[in-house]
Amino acid sequence: MTDTLLETLRAKLGDAYVLTGDAAAPFSQDWSGQVRWTPRAVLRPADTAQVAKIVRLANETKTPVVPVSGNTGLAKGTSGEGALMLSLDRLNKVIDVNPSRRTATVEAGVILSNLHDAAEAHDLIFPLTFGARGSAMIGGALSTNAGGSNVVRYGSTRGLCLGIEAVTPTGQVLNLMSALHKDNSGYDLRDLLIGAEGTLGVITAAVVKLFPKPRAYATAMVAAPSVNAALDLLYRLQAETGGAVEAFEYMPGAYIDAHLERFPEARAPFDARHEVNILVEVGAMAARDAVAGEDGEVPIVAHLESVLGSLFETGAVLDAVVAKSDAQRREMWARREAAAEVSRLHSPIVDNDIAVPIDAVQTLVERLHARTKALDPDAGILNVAHLGDGNLHFAAWPSTEDQEIHRAIGLAVEEETMSLGGSFSAEHGVGLSKKPAMARYKDPVAMAVMRQIKTALDPNGIMNPGKVLPNA
Repeated sequence: MTDTLLETLRAKLGDAYVLTGDAAAPFSQDWSGQVRWTPRAVLRPADTAQVAKIVRLANETKTPVVPVSGNTGLAKGTSGEGALMLSLDRLNKVIDVNPSRRTATVEAGVILSNLHDAAEAHDLIFPLTFGARGSAMIGGALSTNAGGSNVVRYGSTRGLCLGIEAVTPTGQVLNLMSALHKDNSGYDLRDLLIGAEGTLGVITAAVVKLFPKPRAYATAMVAAPSVNAALDLLYRLQAETGGAVEAFEYMPGAYIDAHLERFPEARAPFDARHEVNILVEVGAMAARDAVAGEDGEVPIVAHLESVLGSLFETGAVLDAVVAKSDAQRREMWARREAAAEVSRLHSPIVDNDIAVPIDAVQTLVERLHARTKALDPDAGILNVAHLGDGNLHFAAWPSTEDQEIHRAIGLAVEEETMSLGGSFSAEHGVGLSKKPAMARYKDPVAMAVMRQIKTALDPNGIMNPGKVLPNA
C-alpha cells in the first residue's frame, strides 16, 4: 500500500532524504540500546524551511514527529514507534563566529566538537563539553539543557545560549536569533524551548556565547579524605585562582576499579587505592599565569602544585598527581569521560542522573549506598559526580533480574535525593525514563502550567509525544 504522506515528503525533500526499512535502522534505538522502536520514516531536511514544511504537514495530518540530534541521549527521549523521526544532521553549518561579540551562530546539527574547533580557530572556546562531544549536536544539547564538566565556571547550557531559531508545532518559524545579553521584551521563549526535549518545537539554529581560550591549563588527580574535604579543596582552589577552576570531577574508588576492568591498558591514578578521587582543572587566562619561565615551569601549574603540596602537609589532601604534559592531561580526562562506557560494564543496570545542593553530595552518596545494599546486598555500585555543581550519576548493578528490586533501588535513589532538596533529573533530561518521577515529585501547580503550555503550543500533540509529561 502506498504511504501518501511519505510520497508527499519525498516530493518535498527528495527520495534520498526519506529513509525507511533498513535505511532507517540506525535510528531505531538510542545510544544506550535500552529501548527499540520502528519509525515510520527518518527525514533528513536540508534547512529550516524544509523542517517547517515537514512539521506543518505532520500537524495537518496529526502525525507524531520526534526530533533527533546525535541520538546520544540517556533518557530514551528519541523513542519513536511509528513516528516521523526528524534528523537534523544536514543542518550542520557553523554560520558565523564573531570574535568581537564573542558569539557563534550555528545550525542545530553542528556536532559539538566541530563547534569547539570553529571557536578555537579564533582563540576562543565554547565551554560546553562532555564525553559524547564527537557525535552530540548542539540542537540536542540545547533541547536537553545538557550540563557537562565545566558548569562550575561557565554555567549550564541554558546560560550559554543567547538566541535560538525554532519551528513551532504548527510549522511556523520562530526567530529569536538575538546576540543580546540583556533583553526583557516579554516572556523568555528561548529559555522555554531550551530543556523542553523537543516537546514544544524543533530548535534549528542558535546563537551561543564564546569565551577567551585559557592560555594554559593546570590539571591534576587528587585523593581526598572525604567528599566534604574535596569540597573544601574546591573552595580553596577557587579562592587561590580567582575563580579559575573549570572542572571538579569526583570518581570514587569503585569507579577507578571498574575503569581498569573495562580498560585494562589504562593506569590507576595513584600507586595506592583511594576512596575519593578528584579530577581538577584550572584554566589560566593571564599571561603572568600561563607563560613558562626560564625554568620551563608554567606558573599556574606550579601554583596548583604548591597549593596541593601545602594541603598534603596538613592531611587535607592524601595524594596528588599534576599533569606535566598534554598527554597526561588527556589521560586524566579519558578516565572521567569513559563513565558511560564503564557504567555499561555489567548488566542489569539501574542508573540515575540526579542533583542535590553541593554540600549534600556526601550525605547523598552515603544514604544511597546504605539503601541499595539493604535492598540488594550483592549489588555493585558505581557513581561519579560533577562535584562542583552537585550533579551525581549513580548506577547500581543489581545481583538479580528481579524487576521489583530494580524499581525499589530506583525509587530509593529518588526518595533520598528529593529529601535533600534535590532533583531527580539533572542534565540528561526526562525523556521516558523520568516520567514516573515527574508524576511523583514535580510540584502539581508546575505540572498544570507545563500541560497548559504544551496544549497551547502543540494542540495536536505531535511533537515528541509521550515524553517529559506524565500521561502525555
